[in-house]
Amino acid sequence: MSARRDVTLVMQEHRLSERQACRLLEVDRSTYRYQRRPDHNAGLREALLTVARQKPRFGYRRLWIELTRRQGWKVSLGRLHRLYRAEHLAVRRLKRKRLKGIAPLSPLLTRPNQEWALDFVSDALSNGRGVRALTMVDSFTRECPAIEVDTGISSRKVTRTLERVILQRGMPRTLRCDNGPEFTSRHFLGWCADRGIQLVHIQPGRPMQNGHVESFNGRFRDECLNANWFVNLADARDRIEHWRQEYNVERPHSSLDYRTPAEFARIYSELTSRMAAIPPTRPSESAADRTAVLAGKGSLTPPETNALASSAPPCKINSATGGSGGMALAVEVR
Repeated sequence: MSARRDVTLVMQEHRLSERQACRLLEVDRSTYRYQRRPDHNAGLREALLTVARQKPRFGYRRLWIELTRRQGWKVSLGRLHRLYRAEHLAVRRLKRKRLKGIAPLSPLLTRPNQEWALDFVSDALSNGRGVRALTMVDSFTRECPAIEVDTGISSRKVTRTLERVILQRGMPRTLRCDNGPEFTSRHFLGWCADRGIQLVHIQPGRPMQNGHVESFNGRFRDECLNANWFVNLADARDRIEHWRQEYNVERPHSSLDYRTPAEFARIYSELTSRMAAIPPTRPSESAADRTAVLAGKGSLTPPETNALASSAPPCKINSATGGSGGMALAVEVR
């Protein structure tokens, strides 16, 4: 705008033409002749600003619904989005707070109940009502101790399910889970601390750090949830429990050399029981035996030679000088 004003000033004071003034000030003639187009979106812009002031947390889609369905504006979503960005009305989103920490180490699994992996899977009934399933996997044997199914599962229900499974299988050493509210609540953290259970939270957005239960959830959804139509909650519980039993007892697992989880757990139990029943092969030695052996090793004469010499009759030794100047020993046994 200042360049156009300068061209006009030069033309009036120095009696120059438009072409000469634009060439002198290095301004394009089309720029000098430009006339601002009327704003056809002035009314829409004003209505958008008014609604945005009334609903400061609405995004452009909700504002578009408000203008088109409530106030009768005939405007496309793309056009409204351009005005929305031009007026800098973008809603600032609050960043979700997550637990921060280093990546948990993957331990070397050597026995059952060393680590249990927990997670949630969501689905729906035939009437559209949502259900949630708490899945639980023993990371060593790949067994699924329980799947708790309900319309809502709180942290207290998670601990009740764990207590029921602990009565059947024993206490786990570690629980691996994500940062969901059920696994980060004070009740759940206190319950684990009271029982001496180590709690391992994976990093946010890193489901591969809990790969055992994620793999199980994939099989669970593909073979059970997607293959069944649940009429009600009781039907969902019956079908899911039937599939869990089939998974543990009948379904071969590729990571277990195509054995079932129950078969692998049974083989491991028999092997450890057999190893515990085998006595040590090396006999224990007393202190007196070790002392006698060490005394025999310290003498110049072997123990057998000493015994023979003590039992042999006395002998007479005669010395004679040989022709070569040497000495010969003659031993005469009496």
